[in-house]
Amino acid sequence: MQGEESLRILVEPEGDSFPLMEISTCETEASEQWDYVLVAQRHTQRDPRQARQQQFLEELRRKGFHIKVIRDQKQVFFGIRADNSVFGLYRTLLLEPEGPAPHAELAAPTTIPVTTSLRIRIVNFVVMNNKTSAGETFEDLMKDGVFEARFPLHKGEGRLKKTWARWRHMFREQPVDEIRNYFGEKVALYFVWLGWYTYMLVPAALTGLLVFLSGFSLFEASQISKEICEAHDILMCPLGDHSRRYQRLSETCTFAKLTHLFDNDGTVVFAIFMALWATVFLEIWKRQRARVVLHWDLYVWDEEQEEMALQLINCPDYKLRPYQHSYLRSTVILVLTLLMICLMIGMAHVLVVYRVLASALFSSSAVPFLEEQINRCVALKLCDFEMPRTFSERESRFTIRFFTLQFFTHFSSLIYIAFILGRINGHPGKSTRLAGLWKLEECHASGCMMDLFVQMAIIMGLKQTLSNCVEYLVPWVTHKCRSLRASESGHLPRDPELRDWRRNYLLNPVNTFSLFDEFMEMMIQYGFTTIFVAAFPLAPLLALFSNLVEIRLDAIKMVWLQRRLVPRKAKDIGTWLQVLETIGVLAVIANGMVIAFTSEFIPRVVYKYRYSPCLKEGNSTVDCLKGYVNHSLSVFHTKDFQDPDGIEGSENVTLCRYRDYRNPPDYNFSEQFWFLLAIRLAFVILFEHVALCIKLIAAWFVPDIPQSVKNKVLEVKYQRLREKMWHGRQRLGGVGAGSRPPMPAHPTPASIFSARSTDV
Repeated sequence: MQGEESLRILVEPEGDSFPLMEISTCETEASEQWDYVLVAQRHTQRDPRQARQQQFLEELRRKGFHIKVIRDQKQVFFGIRADNSVFGLYRTLLLEPEGPAPHAELAAPTTIPVTTSLRIRIVNFVVMNNKTSAGETFEDLMKDGVFEARFPLHKGEGRLKKTWARWRHMFREQPVDEIRNYFGEKVALYFVWLGWYTYMLVPAALTGLLVFLSGFSLFEASQISKEICEAHDILMCPLGDHSRRYQRLSETCTFAKLTHLFDNDGTVVFAIFMALWATVFLEIWKRQRARVVLHWDLYVWDEEQEEMALQLINCPDYKLRPYQHSYLRSTVILVLTLLMICLMIGMAHVLVVYRVLASALFSSSAVPFLEEQINRCVALKLCDFEMPRTFSERESRFTIRFFTLQFFTHFSSLIYIAFILGRINGHPGKSTRLAGLWKLEECHASGCMMDLFVQMAIIMGLKQTLSNCVEYLVPWVTHKCRSLRASESGHLPRDPELRDWRRNYLLNPVNTFSLFDEFMEMMIQYGFTTIFVAAFPLAPLLALFSNLVEIRLDAIKMVWLQRRLVPRKAKDIGTWLQVLETIGVLAVIANGMVIAFTSEFIPRVVYKYRYSPCLKEGNSTVDCLKGYVNHSLSVFHTKDFQDPDGIEGSENVTLCRYRDYRNPPDYNFSEQFWFLLAIRLAFVILFEHVALCIKLIAAWFVPDIPQSVKNKVLEVKYQRLREKMWHGRQRLGGVGAGSRPPMPAHPTPASIFSARSTDV
């Protein structure tokens, strides 16, 4: 028999009724050849589900896949690998001859190495798209209990465990190429992006820390803080129904000083800086991605072409699904999406109601109204209704839908505090009440900026820390529990291959959304870091600390605690780039509105240049904000309270003050209020235009693709054209052929990475 021929040996495994399996002896039967495993419960071998199981596996055999069966006490493992003919077909479909004629020297395609990632990718695609004669897919069989699980095997991960997936390597550079070889380009690009994002957070974190610390230099020198601390004779009107007492303004002295740490003139500069930072971060990321993708030789890789090739491998009669667009379907999707957004806004109103009732019941707990699983289910249903053509198209649309819903879920509380809290409450004596009973929430006595600062501090500090702890402890505890339950049987397989498959089976399951969830987590964090950064300059610093932990946390989960992710090819982060750009625009709008409507920046500036004593006295030694506190507080006559005697300490109190711009006795908005409103709106428009112009200039100034990468690609195209020309003239008799140009088939990694990050 020829060495290249496949000798198929029929082996009857232990047990009673499973059909004979095929093993090809033309390849080494080393355990590393079995990269993909299906798992079924042992009891399925003795009920009607076995027939459906056999049909599915027989269909895989017919397509050129070999199957090995190993039985454990409770599970049956099916090892799967593709025949060499499958990889040959893959090469044939994706590699085209470069020459215009069948010259062996030119027309021979460059060999694609049959890596473990490629083997897993092909097997996984065929398994997930394989159908029995009854039209049942693997997902259908899993729902009916015919199969329990599917996963690629962890093999050769020892180096990643030693050099990457350990806490002590937190400050080491990531082995990106090794991650790519093991987990595929999509996972590797996630870690490249996350590493770059963390690196770029350093200047933002230092700048935010500097802005925050600069407030300490004015901690005692602020004129506004001095006036508040010395205002022993100013009584503030009662804020709520449960604390019906007058409060001296001087009692808020400490909070006034703390507020000045983040509500100062430096906040505006920092907000503009973060708008510029977000743009520079994205533009430099695009350049970094171009270098990495060229290094991986994926610069001209076509995702659609690869998916069509895999479809043809799975089914030679595969019919191409053309692009389609339905205006009716798009309209329905748009209407449904808008309805969901309206529902989110309605839930924000419910949040107002809940907080009011919670306040009435002396409760400070928070109840999440929208769960992540609801948003995921709705986004999936919308995507299924759209009928996307390919998996990548479905993933892209799902990303947009799901992020939109998650954005409103995560940011509703911040939007409420920044732009709603304390602004629809009426005034003392005539407060807006829910159902005529409960008074709406008020801002903190020192202003709404303090509430927003505290909320951001909780999210970026406490919530991120708890999230990282849960993200690590839950998979760790789950894996330990699965391992302990398996060890209780006292049965340790002697077969080393079965032990390895069983070890992989006991790891935590992964699914299509595993990497997606990691991206979503970081996008939400990026939103918190940029959108309300004007209220919390320390957000980039806390995000930096969190990301340093997140990188190693994700690495440990993927290598130690979870089953191996199916390697997927990719040359960018996909729709997530559009999400980042959208967040950048939203950050400009939100920060402008926070500065204009939430902080005291605009009222201070207007007072300084319109009402301050500097304009009247012309004395440079007088602080221009002198008298601002008294100017910003409205007067309320206590006799206008519905129950003035029911307020504690009401004796000899004829008036109190509150934060607003109203005139007694009718308490309508004053002229100052309308003037301030006009200035606030003008500032928002000016701020957004200036910040967006800076973003556009930065995007234009920093090219998306480095010139070194463009020149390398251009050089490859030029040399290949010269090669074709040389072969063409040789075919015509050698007239003017000249010397053959030296040219590598593909650019080498060394030559590509000779370009430094300073290349323009």
